[in-house]
Amino acid sequence: MADLMTGEPVEPVELQLERYRTELTGYCYRMLGSVFEAEDAVQETMVRAWRGHRGFEGRSALRSWLYRIATNVCLDALNGRNGRARPMDLTGPSTVATATEAQLPEVTWIGPAPDGRILPETGDPAEVAAQRDSVRLAFVSVLQRLAPRQRAVLILREVLGWKAAEVAELLGVTVASVNSALQRARAVLAADASAARPAPALDDDHRALLARYVSAFEAYDMDGLAALLHEDVTLNMPPYELWLTGHADIREWMLGPGHGCRGSRLVPVEANGSPAFGQYRPSPAGGHEPWALIVLEVSAGRITGLTNFLDTDTLFPLFGLPPRLDG
Repeated sequence: MADLMTGEPVEPVELQLERYRTELTGYCYRMLGSVFEAEDAVQETMVRAWRGHRGFEGRSALRSWLYRIATNVCLDALNGRNGRARPMDLTGPSTVATATEAQLPEVTWIGPAPDGRILPETGDPAEVAAQRDSVRLAFVSVLQRLAPRQRAVLILREVLGWKAAEVAELLGVTVASVNSALQRARAVLAADASAARPAPALDDDHRALLARYVSAFEAYDMDGLAALLHEDVTLNMPPYELWLTGHADIREWMLGPGHGCRGSRLVPVEANGSPAFGQYRPSPAGGHEPWALIVLEVSAGRITGLTNFLDTDTLFPLFGLPPRLDG
């Protein structure tokens, strides 16, 4: 297809829109806290854009317009409902003695997201690092505590680097309103130490830490595992409400209620800009069966958080993990 004025070939609108799918999914994930909801929001954005694309020419205009549509889709989805959370956001820590099997529905929890669905594959290294940092579970957790419009302002200004005037135009508000919302959002972010920590560099020390974690976990070496954990480490397991903190409680849990994890195998994946693993426990039928998607949080050479997502029927296919390990 060619432009009637210039004779130059014109890229089909579907291809123009598709170019933005990954970054829009990352934006909607930060807004909604669920990669499944984010992909639905992006699909709705694409449909609306395809229906009304005429008149939008030029890369920057199209991108801004798509973000306007995506923001409105997300704000509509968030209308009248609470943000998603992690167990640590809802209640105090449990101990092995006080832990219960109480569960909350899926819509309660922030879910994990494969890096390939929400993060750019290439780009300026500093920008790529900032993008990874802003999809960590701790960061997304803080975003979910903000009012939806504050959330959009913080993401657009701090993560995506938009100017205040651009955000004001997108939201239909004043620059002063944008700056005020950003100031309040920054205060909430600064008050959460775990969210404020930058993600570690993917260097040799980081890779060595992960190798030691895999070795200790698969050997079920609790002394070796404890040596890798920060003193304030947390362990949580959505959809369960309970969460644990500290070496002693986590060790007691792993050797008590969690003893079925002995003999597990770990398969590495990439989730939320963080190291992650598909965990397979020994199966009575032989081999290993899915048990959890584990997302680690790491800071200063120690593991500060372990989130075990137990909805393997949904999450293992999402991350391309096999349905079982044989042998």
